[in-house]
Amino acid sequence: MSFAFRASARTLAKAAPTASPIRQLTASIQKRTMHVQSIPMWTGSHDNYAYVVIDEKTKDAMVVDPANPPEVLPVLKELVDSGKINFKGIINTHHHRDHAGGNAELLGQYPGIPVIGGKDCDKVTTTPKHNETFPIGEGIQVRAIHTPCHTQDSICFYMEDGAERVVFTGDTLFIAGCGRFFEGTAEEMHEALSRLSKLPKETKVYPGHEYTKSNIKFGRSVIDTVWMQKLEKFCDENAETQGKFTIEDELRHNVFMKVEEPEIKQVTGKTDKIEVMQTLRDMKNSFKG
Repeated sequence: MSFAFRASARTLAKAAPTASPIRQLTASIQKRTMHVQSIPMWTGSHDNYAYVVIDEKTKDAMVVDPANPPEVLPVLKELVDSGKINFKGIINTHHHRDHAGGNAELLGQYPGIPVIGGKDCDKVTTTPKHNETFPIGEGIQVRAIHTPCHTQDSICFYMEDGAERVVFTGDTLFIAGCGRFFEGTAEEMHEALSRLSKLPKETKVYPGHEYTKSNIKFGRSVIDTVWMQKLEKFCDENAETQGKFTIEDELRHNVFMKVEEPEIKQVTGKTDKIEVMQTLRDMKNSFKG
């Protein structure tokens, strides 16, 4: 697979009258080629997600974190056998078995496909550098964002198709939360979340787990805001939150992305942002709510 960035040609044109709303909507629809299909795994225990990302123009597709083959392979088989996708490879956000543990079995069914992910992922064939890009089909551009902390090989994958922007965050960023610092430090997690916070605000977040209910309970124990109340209400009415919230939303309701706010500093008793991050993580680790 080529990792060369396919830059689209830019042309200069004379100023034209503003397009009508209908014409703008039509243009947006024409640009949209990305479809994301969620595959819940181990629901009720680990509550993981795998995701199939499809370029609808070419039908080329890759699967993100297909950790549990008994739940993933039937979905892939139906999509492939029906001609809905051309299965092109695996993307892993990090090496933990509940994210990369299904690689070998998928390769047994689909030999020769690339495995793109961190250096410690099982059967990995390519580890993209930080900010390196690659395509899925003709319409989707993927950018690797290195976010070491939860594991040192953690990578988030930002994708855009001209109309839609999404990011697959593994166990780095959850809706209203973040991953444990298993192989890293509070400073590294702060840097990781800072990198994600700079993505376009409308970027939809697809995390590796459905932990939102417990995350927002913890968040509201730290600081209660209208944004957190809205998220909790959404969780009460919906079992799944992946792809429903954006980076802008996370900046509003995720305490781990608010470490420089005075209210959070007051609750943690810390003034340094890194110490605030570590204190929040310690508080979350022992939270029983």
